[in-house]
Amino acid sequence: MPLLASGWLLRHSVVMCLFLHSLVLMAFCFNHAATSCSQRCYCSESNSSGKTVRCSNLRLTEIPRDLPNDTRRIYLDFNLLTDVPSDAFLDLPLLSELDLSNNELVRLEPGAFRGLGNSLTFLDLSSNKLVNFNPEAFEGLRARANLTNNPWHCDCSLQTAMPYVGLEPLSLTGIVCQTSEPPEVGAIGVPFLLAKDLDLCVVMKKTTDVAMLVTMFGWFSMVISYLVYYVRQNTEDARRHLQYLKSLPTKQGQSEVSSTISTVV
Repeated sequence: MPLLASGWLLRHSVVMCLFLHSLVLMAFCFNHAATSCSQRCYCSESNSSGKTVRCSNLRLTEIPRDLPNDTRRIYLDFNLLTDVPSDAFLDLPLLSELDLSNNELVRLEPGAFRGLGNSLTFLDLSSNKLVNFNPEAFEGLRARANLTNNPWHCDCSLQTAMPYVGLEPLSLTGIVCQTSEPPEVGAIGVPFLLAKDLDLCVVMKKTTDVAMLVTMFGWFSMVISYLVYYVRQNTEDARRHLQYLKSLPTKQGQSEVSSTISTVV
C-alpha cells in the first residue's frame, strides 16, 4: 500500500508540474505577443522613453493592427495611409507621440483617436490631404498638434466647431484656408484662428433671415386671405337674409322688422 500511494503521489506531482509549466509558457507567449514589435516595423526601447515603433516609409495603406500595447511613440510617416478609422489606437494606453505626417490622409473618422486623451501629448498630421476638419475625430484630445500643409476648406461648420475642439489652441493656427465658403470673404491663405473678423456663417445667416421673412409673409398672407374670406362670407349671408326679409309680406315684414329693432334696442 505505501508503494502504491507513493506511485500515485509521484504521478500526480508530475501532472501538476506539467500543468503549471504550460500555464507559465502560455503567459509568456501572450506577454510576448502583446509587447513584441509589429511586423515589418522597427522597435527600440529605453528605460527613459519607453518603447518606440518606427513604421516609416513602408508604403503602408492601413494602420498596423499588431502594434505593441506598451508603445509610447509611433512613427507612421511617409506611407500611403488614406484614412484613420475609429478606435485605431484604442489599445495603446501609454501612447504619447503619434506621427502620421506625409501620408495621403483625406478622412479622419469620428473617434479616430479615441482612448488617447489621457496620454497623447503630440500629434503630427502635417503634409496630408485633409480638407474638412472633423471635430469628432479629436474626441477628448488635449494634445499639441501639427495641422499644417493640408488643403483645408474653411466654412461655417468649421467656424462653429472651433469652440468645441480640445486641442492645444496654438495647434489650430495650422489650419490655413486653401478654399472657403463663401469664397469672397478673404479667408483663402489665412490661418483661420488668427482671422478674428472672419465670418463664414454670414451666408447662412442671410439665408436664415430670408427664410424667416418668407415664412412670415406666408403666414401674413394666410391671415389676410382668411379675413377676406370671412368678410365676404358674412356679407353674402347678410345679403341673403335681407333678400329674405324683403320677400316677406309687407305687414309681416314690418312686424319682423319692428321685432328685430326691439331686440336690437
